[in-house]
Amino acid sequence: MTEYRHGTKDGSQFFHNLPNRRRFLATGGVVAMTIMQPSLVFGSQANEKIRLGLIGCGNRGRWIAKLFQDHGGYVVAAVHDYFPDRAKTVGGQFGVPEERCYSGLLGYRRMLDNGGIDAVAIESPPYFHPAQAAAAVEAGMHVFLAKPVAVDVTGCQTIQSAGQKATEKKLVFLVDFQTRTNPLYQEAVRRVKEGDIGAIVSGEAVYYCGPTWVPPTDFDSKNPEDFLRAWGAFRVLSGDVITEQNIHALDVATWFLDAAPLQAYGMGGRKGKTGPGDCWDHFSVIFTFPNDVLVTFASKQYGAGYDDIGCRIFGTEGTADTHYFGTVSIQGKKPFPGGSTGSLYADGAKANIKTFFESIKSGDVTNPTVAPSVRSNLTTILGRMAAYQKSEVTWDQMLASQERWEFDVTGLKE
Repeated sequence: MTEYRHGTKDGSQFFHNLPNRRRFLATGGVVAMTIMQPSLVFGSQANEKIRLGLIGCGNRGRWIAKLFQDHGGYVVAAVHDYFPDRAKTVGGQFGVPEERCYSGLLGYRRMLDNGGIDAVAIESPPYFHPAQAAAAVEAGMHVFLAKPVAVDVTGCQTIQSAGQKATEKKLVFLVDFQTRTNPLYQEAVRRVKEGDIGAIVSGEAVYYCGPTWVPPTDFDSKNPEDFLRAWGAFRVLSGDVITEQNIHALDVATWFLDAAPLQAYGMGGRKGKTGPGDCWDHFSVIFTFPNDVLVTFASKQYGAGYDDIGCRIFGTEGTADTHYFGTVSIQGKKPFPGGSTGSLYADGAKANIKTFFESIKSGDVTNPTVAPSVRSNLTTILGRMAAYQKSEVTWDQMLASQERWEFDVTGLKE
């Protein structure tokens, strides 16, 4: 097993490998369709609201909990965050009793063990997603999981296994990608797969924006809790920007092509960002997909000016052109005028919350979002690995590496 050590000059003492910390299961295959009788979902309480436990009470956790509440089919029944003040504040906002506001690294386990919830929404730093999702499934909870699903190869494999186990246990497991809920994206992908742009030759995916995840000015590298507060600036907790954020663009590329890349070559670095953190601020990667389809990828998280989260697929008879905060269309011999994606960020989350509810109530545990989400997550890791090594890396080499990142929790409260 290959292990990777990551850290910065100002924080490396908190990052090191602990080989026995986690155990991962690598599994493969296609999840078979399984439909559960609605009457079995909650027994005699089938018409009651779904009791939701929130794991992660940061800005997005609080925001998405409000969307769950606004849906009308959920009640926030428990919350967890490492920081007790956050848990109590968000719990108070949603009327959660103080004894059901959990904190500490393992507070989510106490929340699962104490019961009183039917499902969890996981909005914690990505590093923790595999362990938290797997524990929730093991405890018999439905899982609503934020992207990215993991920061490393073994974490992705854990999510894949947890998704399969969820289906076996008649549980719903949904990964919250907003673009896949959008009718314009769905229609463009359908048309491309039906041949409207001819044979696919190449593509491009981009994610350009200004500074992201800037640690506070009083960041203390000797305080491990500060790393949790600034998790987006550190690779081990976020997966780096190519995995934590750029995944939106690469997920669309793999969706259009309905395939994982065979290999990648990349470069990148950290030149525009300053201050604490070891995440890069730009990546450039060339992916080779089946049938010799090349997809170029580029991202930057610094400066100002041009912003875009886009994906273009070029065929012999047309081009599919998509933009997360813009428009979706097809130009060519069989054009699709498409239109504006509107408020995709919020609308997509609302759509997934609705689907999660309907799947639980109807007993549909086919869990179709898991496999493509793992695939796109691994695609970002392949690009990241190739860029870090400044060399060509194949998909098989990436999987064989069994890459595992570890965050040292010494000094943190359980």
